Amino acid sequence: MKTLPPGLTEIIVVDNGSTDDTAAIAEAAGAKVVHEPVRGYGAACLRGVGSLGRDTDIVVFLDGDFSDHAEEMPLLVEPILRGEADLVIGSRLTGRAEPGALMPVARFGNWLSTGLIRIFWGISFTDLGPFRAIRFDALRALDMRDRDFGWTVEMQAKAAARGLRCMEIPVSYRRRIGRSKISGTLLGSMKAGFKILYVLFREAFSTGLLKHQKG
Repeated sequence: MKTLPPGLTEIIVVDNGSTDDTAAIAEAAGAKVVHEPVRGYGAACLRGVGSLGRDTDIVVFLDGDFSDHAEEMPLLVEPILRGEADLVIGSRLTGRAEPGALMPVARFGNWLSTGLIRIFWGISFTDLGPFRAIRFDALRALDMRDRDFGWTVEMQAKAAARGLRCMEIPVSYRRRIGRSKISGTLLGSMKAGFKILYVLFREAFSTGLLKHQKG
């Protein structure tokens, strides 16, 4: 715990239908475990956010597959504590990614998605990395809705559209435990890619950057 930032008051683990002893181990280690029966990355994140108290200042998201380095959390939190950022993304592309940790399809998806964010809103990202920190009041104002693959890009697109102060910090990344349901299969990659593009264009239309042309 000594490597975590001062002021950390709660660790929340969302059990999104796990079939192993994750929940029991997390509880034994002192984490608060909440359950979300509806599968989906965004659904799990929304459930975790919904369990937070109103006095929360900063929320940090990271995956539970051992790919993110939790000890690097201070790197993401400190710019917010200094008043320099509202949202800090941990970039695996500019950090130290273990060989094989980021598949080519994920690298291409990040390149395309962050390129569209830059074109639409003028904010430069390199990654849609899951390891991120955001002010809780800013997160609530974003009115996050996505319940699956579009969660990360929805947050970045809405943050860019609403003028939040966004920053990237290089982070380390290792190969996950187990196979990803997204990048680990062709079908999963296609579904995730379609959803990410859908969310980006939906946000662009909703903020007036793109207009539907009637025939």
